[in-house]
Amino acid sequence: MKSFQGAVYAALASFALAAPAEEIEKRATPTLYLIGDSTMAKGGGGTGTQGWGVYLPYSMTGINVVNDAVAGRSARSYTDEGRFNTVAASVVSGDFVLIEFGHNDGGSLTTTDNGRTDCGGSGSETCTTAAGLVVQTYPTYLTNAAKLMTAKGAKVIISSPTPNNVCETGTCSYTASRFTGYCKIVVSNVGSAASFVDHGQYVANRYITLGATVVDTYYPNDHTHTSPKGADVVAAAFVKGALCSGSPLASYIKNTTASVLGSCI
Repeated sequence: MKSFQGAVYAALASFALAAPAEEIEKRATPTLYLIGDSTMAKGGGGTGTQGWGVYLPYSMTGINVVNDAVAGRSARSYTDEGRFNTVAASVVSGDFVLIEFGHNDGGSLTTTDNGRTDCGGSGSETCTTAAGLVVQTYPTYLTNAAKLMTAKGAKVIISSPTPNNVCETGTCSYTASRFTGYCKIVVSNVGSAASFVDHGQYVANRYITLGATVVDTYYPNDHTHTSPKGADVVAAAFVKGALCSGSPLASYIKNTTASVLGSCI
C-alpha cells in the first residue's frame, strides 16, 4: 500500500510539470468534469436516490459535462485510487473541473482505517495509521488535485459539500462543516485558476425556505442521499451559487441569476 501511494504522489507531481502554456492542447467545446462522492454521482446512494451531478447538465450550454463522481469516495481515496490522475489525463486547456468532497472525509484514524478518512488539519499536517500509512489532510489532497488540473490549463471550482437533511429534527437549521473552510484554503493555495462556490450554504438556504415537510420527502433512505427531485433542487442551488459568485463557469450556464430560485449570499 505504501508503494502504491508513493506512485500516486509521483504521478501527481509529474502531471504538475505540464508542458508550457503555448503547447497545451485546446478543444473547440470545453468539458466540465464533475468529481465527488455519491451525493453527486449517477445512481446516488442507491435505490430511490440520485446524485445532483445528473441534473446539472440541463442548466449548461456550450460545454460538455462528464460526471466522474464515485460513490463512497473522499478526497483521500479518490487520490489513492489514482482517479484524479485519470481525469487529468483527459483534461485540456479551457476545460473546467468541479470538485466537491466532505461526506466521507471525516472520522478517526486512531482505530480502524477505512481508507477514506483524511488527517485532521487545515495545512500540511500528516497522520500515520497503525499500518504505517501516511495520510494527508483534506486541503493537501485537494490542493494537489486542483494544481494537477490547472497545470493542464483547466479552471477549477472547489465546492463546499452539500449538507445532510437540515430539517430532520423538524426545525430547519444549518451550520457549515469544517470542510467549507478547508475549501476556501484550497482556493487560496491554488490561486487565480481556482474559485469557490458555497454549495452547502445555497442548498441549506433553499431547504430552509422550503421547510421540513417538503425537504423530508427528498431523503427517502437516510439523511444524506437525495431523491431525484431533491437532487434537482441541489443542482439548482449549485447553479445559483455559481451565478451569484461570478464563477468562470457562469458563462456556460443558460439560466439567468434571477431565474433560479433563492437569493445570493
